[in-house]
Amino acid sequence: MPQERPTETTRRLRPIRAEEPAESAVAPAPVPAPPSNTPSVERPFVSFAQPETYDDDTARLRPLGGRTRPRVVAAAACVVLGLGLIGGAATGSWLTGDGADEAGSRNAFAAAGELWHSVPVDQLFPPTVQGVGAGPGGADRTWTRIAVAPDSGCKDAFDPLLRKALAPVGCLRLLRATYADATRSHVTTVGLLFTKADAAAMTSLKARFQKEGLDRRTDLMPRPYAAKGTDAEDFGDAQRASWTVSVLTDAPVIVYAVSGFADGRNVTAPQPAADAMKPGATTAPAQAGLGHEAQGLADRVERSLRKTVTSATEKPS
Repeated sequence: MPQERPTETTRRLRPIRAEEPAESAVAPAPVPAPPSNTPSVERPFVSFAQPETYDDDTARLRPLGGRTRPRVVAAAACVVLGLGLIGGAATGSWLTGDGADEAGSRNAFAAAGELWHSVPVDQLFPPTVQGVGAGPGGADRTWTRIAVAPDSGCKDAFDPLLRKALAPVGCLRLLRATYADATRSHVTTVGLLFTKADAAAMTSLKARFQKEGLDRRTDLMPRPYAAKGTDAEDFGDAQRASWTVSVLTDAPVIVYAVSGFADGRNVTAPQPAADAMKPGATTAPAQAGLGHEAQGLADRVERSLRKTVTSATEKPS
């Protein structure tokens, strides 16, 4: 083994020779040396400062106290100013009624009221209407237009009581068409009554119909359009079997439909479509599916009307 030089201050660890026995797994605890009274012999107590966690090329982070307050004040001022501008714009739109949504609703409402003279009849009353799932038990229906009445007023189109109930919204124009089912055994007249009312009046009328049940009263049934020389020639007031009346609030229009038998038989107990469509209904209109005829055709004509209004109010891209 090499000899230790005097200049070395740390003893080198010497390797254990192969023939030397291994030390015990647990070494005995060293016995501390007794303190010496001689100051020169004892080791001095040394404390170390906290190590630096950054190198010389990284600047120390400065406290933000000096800049935080001006930035917070500036951000708060921007928020207050933005809220003021938004609130002012909203208030101005509310006072002047220039909101985009309100303007669009007004435009759609007005456009719907003008469709009676600007849209072809085939678009309002298609020659053939498909009623997928519109029949009893979800059966499909197909209706074929057999007659179209000339546009007219409402003088003789409604019974006196129904005409009185509709008087608050007025009558601008009335469009009607009569359809027959695929078997030619049922006939249905569907009508679009264009009123003179605004949205508030239409909403009020709809609320009255719902509250008083005016759409379920047999003395307020709409009249059919019996066209000569068609399957609906004998479709008169006595043949009315089921009906529905829908007062729209997003358009100055009332959609209605009334159905009956094509053979001209009288119906002594007509029934509203909503009741005739209920499961288990046993009346003649219900058993014949005439409630589904009236409601299904009215729904699809109403959908066609809404699509036409949407197309009329869409802006070209």
